[in-house]
Amino acid sequence: MSTVTAAAHPQSHFVRAVLRQRGFRRLLGVRMVAQIGDGLFQGALAGTVLFNPEQRADGMAIAAGFAVLLLPYSLIGPYVGVFLDRWRRRTIISRTNLLRTVLVLPIALYIWQGHESPTPFLLALVVTGLNRFFLAGLSAATPHVVDDHMLVTANSFSATLGSLSFSVGIGTGAALIKTVLATSFHGYALVAAMAAGFYLASALLGRSSFTADELGPDAAQQTKSSIRQAVGEVNRGTVAGVRHLAAKRGAAYLVLAQAVFRLLYGVVLLACLLLFRTVFNTGDEVSDSFSTIAKAFVAGGVGMLLASFVTPPVARRIGGWRWVTAVLATTGAAILGFGLPFDPSLLLGAVFVTSVAAQAIKIVTDTSLQHECADEFRGRVFSINDTAFNIMLVAGIYIGALTLPYTGQSAVVLGIVAVGYVLAAAAYAVLGGRWARRVGDDIAQPDGTSVALISR
Repeated sequence: MSTVTAAAHPQSHFVRAVLRQRGFRRLLGVRMVAQIGDGLFQGALAGTVLFNPEQRADGMAIAAGFAVLLLPYSLIGPYVGVFLDRWRRRTIISRTNLLRTVLVLPIALYIWQGHESPTPFLLALVVTGLNRFFLAGLSAATPHVVDDHMLVTANSFSATLGSLSFSVGIGTGAALIKTVLATSFHGYALVAAMAAGFYLASALLGRSSFTADELGPDAAQQTKSSIRQAVGEVNRGTVAGVRHLAAKRGAAYLVLAQAVFRLLYGVVLLACLLLFRTVFNTGDEVSDSFSTIAKAFVAGGVGMLLASFVTPPVARRIGGWRWVTAVLATTGAAILGFGLPFDPSLLLGAVFVTSVAAQAIKIVTDTSLQHECADEFRGRVFSINDTAFNIMLVAGIYIGALTLPYTGQSAVVLGIVAVGYVLAAAAYAVLGGRWARRVGDDIAQPDGTSVALISR
């Protein structure tokens, strides 16, 4: 369980303490610059499919696009985690961004030409896979730049400002498309090419901000074997990572809760995309829905921002497991109350609540993984978590593609999803709560206080 200092400290105390950590500020800067690039690049890719009048896509095509970009890396994610625990994380952070700088430019060229070819999709999945590798490396490195009792606040800032930076990238690309560039293959290609500059800046910033070993893994725990030997140990290392995570029961329950959340979220995500493109679109082309779906991005960004400020103090006061249970149940209620009327304004409320829940669960889960899991296993468990995170999202989108109509408007499907969230909340309340109450009294700080993030 992740321990923290006494809950009596105001949230501002933890914020100031985290921001005083120079290493954390630099790591946060590396992340924010890269995620602006992610917003530009992924927004351009999404635009070519969702909002390009030259190319129409139905729900199954959208699901296939998510699968191509997420599943290949997700299937090898646990194996990548073995290397996260072997290679210097500063090297991982800088070189993944350098590789993305090189790969984004030919992708932009393919988009510009507008030809249907598997090559840009293959390159795009490599870029996306490197992004997951980069983010997992950042998560594994965070405990090296902040004190343990400040991890929850550090994760809150990192996840939220990273997401907001991603939104800034998307918003910048959207503004350029609507005001300067055209809603066409050429316009989206230029936006994608801009991402290369941000990836390069992030690589240089990461390289210059830290010493070679500053971000781990710890020298005493780092295996000094060759890459060939490392490849031979991948399967054993992955199994060991799964066993290590399973032994850390509190973290394992959170990973499962987040996976279920993502499965249901995939259905909601596709429903929202289809609704905004069809039912809520007042124009004649799919590109006319861009402004309405932009409002959903804003609502989601505000929700994530709120979660970043609310989660640390609430988790300290009532316990992370109670907070996760509450946001799961609230998401189900929001989908019933805000989603089923199928009103564009009310649906923004459902997007807002779902974003609060997604960010809150992520913050609590990441903190639990960082604290409970030993440093030599952190890369693997974060990669396992990323694998479940992505596979369940794609599975949810495919379920939505198979069950939703072309418009995305189905009271039955959204009703089932809402009930699923409530049942997930009940299940986690039983499993997570039982484990938290069992171990909470045994977790103590050196000064004798017994306060736990997950068990309270």
